[in-house]
Amino acid sequence: MELKDRNIIILVEQMFNDLEFWYPFYRLKEEGAGVTVVGSGQSGSYIGKSGTVAAVDASADDIKISDYSGLVIPGGYAPDHMRRYPAMIKLVTDMVEMKKPVAAICHAGWMLVSAGILNGRTVTSFFAIKDDLTNAGAVWTDKSVVVDGNLITSRTPDDLPDFMREFISALKR
Repeated sequence: MELKDRNIIILVEQMFNDLEFWYPFYRLKEEGAGVTVVGSGQSGSYIGKSGTVAAVDASADDIKISDYSGLVIPGGYAPDHMRRYPAMIKLVTDMVEMKKPVAAICHAGWMLVSAGILNGRTVTSFFAIKDDLTNAGAVWTDKSVVVDGNLITSRTPDDLPDFMREFISALKR
């Protein structure tokens, strides 16, 4: 329960990767963190690629960033939908600028590209979006988890234990 005084945002949109959403959701709750599921405002809930449903607690437009300690962006196809909403991109940009931990896994790197925060940063992702990240100025590496300052990235659901260990560690600092 070391994170009982922390509130964390998990972004969600249609076709999220179920494991990359639910694993962080429950790991953070297990640590005592408050978790707010934030969507674009287009729906009150979203269906993941495997069929699970995630209910939204708030719209990105309604979030006061100073109330939160960190942000998780699950992958799947959701990031391609998330980045169509300026308020969702702004959450990522603001968190990075405020030096709060931002964790992106798999295809979530697309949100980092759209947020314009990758120039000179070292990251990893699902291999299929490597070119997108490097074209945005990132240094891409094939590791289970990469920590570059307040930015934590991972490749696939297999990396979730490493991903969450590093994110939780960053939240404790």
